[in-house]
Amino acid sequence: MEGKRSYGDFFQRCKPYIAMISLQFGYAGMNIITKVSLNRGMSHYVLVVYRHAFATAAIAPFALVLERKVRPKITFRIFIQLFVLGLLGPVIDQNFYYAGLKFTSPTFSCAMSNMLPAMTFVMAVLCRMEIVDIKKLRCQAKVIGTVVTVAGAMLMTLYKGRVINLVWSHINSQTSSVSEAAGSSDKDWLKGSILLILATLAWAAFFILQAVTMKKYTAHLSLTAIVCFLGTLQSIVVTFVMEHRASVWTIGWDMNLLAAAYAGIVSSSIAYYVQGLVMQKRGPVFVTAFSPLMMIIVAIMGSFILAEKIYLGGILGAVLIVMGLYSVLWGKYKEYQEKEAEENIVPEPIRDCGTTTMDHLPDDIEMQKNVTQTNNQGTMKAIDAPKV
Repeated sequence: MEGKRSYGDFFQRCKPYIAMISLQFGYAGMNIITKVSLNRGMSHYVLVVYRHAFATAAIAPFALVLERKVRPKITFRIFIQLFVLGLLGPVIDQNFYYAGLKFTSPTFSCAMSNMLPAMTFVMAVLCRMEIVDIKKLRCQAKVIGTVVTVAGAMLMTLYKGRVINLVWSHINSQTSSVSEAAGSSDKDWLKGSILLILATLAWAAFFILQAVTMKKYTAHLSLTAIVCFLGTLQSIVVTFVMEHRASVWTIGWDMNLLAAAYAGIVSSSIAYYVQGLVMQKRGPVFVTAFSPLMMIIVAIMGSFILAEKIYLGGILGAVLIVMGLYSVLWGKYKEYQEKEAEENIVPEPIRDCGTTTMDHLPDDIEMQKNVTQTNNQGTMKAIDAPKV
């Protein structure tokens, strides 16, 4: 029995890690498929609309059925928070990210997104969701890990080094086409970088606001469905403003449909819900700390599918990112252990005599009430007695 119990406890502790690592594989697949779709000419504005339409259709039935009795009332303040969540995530973050992805590459986009843990950590500290006591080792680990993660991402972005020849990369056949495309894309590289930074900033703000909203609106499936639905409506408005051709809405049974369906079901509906569950227990910094893994996965998948080059700087940056990720996760794990230990401690006096005191409390109150009534009656009799 003890062995089964310890195994169950170990599995419960591992579930947040398994969930977040699985999501990174889902995000990596979305990056590759989306890049292929954008290269074929699909508008990223339309892609965002279809993505969240699929996400709403996938998650709404579960929210309506499973949370029909526990869904809290939506106040005006909660509606504003949900509206802003739809604006930050589906509209600002994803439109800017897709535009940056179109101007750059999947590996570079993921490298820029690795600033997400640092931005989220800073925002969480400013919002007092994270307390930094620099004297504690776990806080030092989180700060150092965040700095090392950003340094690894910047190294991967700014330093290329020599090309690492892999068996599946087809480098010799791609050299001419890559060099020709490099000259035309260099002018858009800076624009893509700025868009990716803005997207990452909006993504970090989305996580912070989601953590705040979930404390008041506890129906997680319904929250995800509403955010995806509001994001769809807002994205439609943005698309009508930015795209004036009716042909951009055309979608067939091709890679564009696969990109929209995959991104909507996996990267929006499932991801928003799972991130919310993990965030409720471990906080937004824990959730975003896994994003560097996506870059490593995309770099490997990109070399397979898109024949992207892998450079020495990318490998060195990935090593730094993994080290920083481990440091942040170690600090969060120690913080979780301390919090769990504090919640399990019950004060000794309350545990021993608290029940006895509460059992006698009504009798004591009744006795005091009777004494008060007796005194009042005696006082009244003394007042009403005739004077001699």
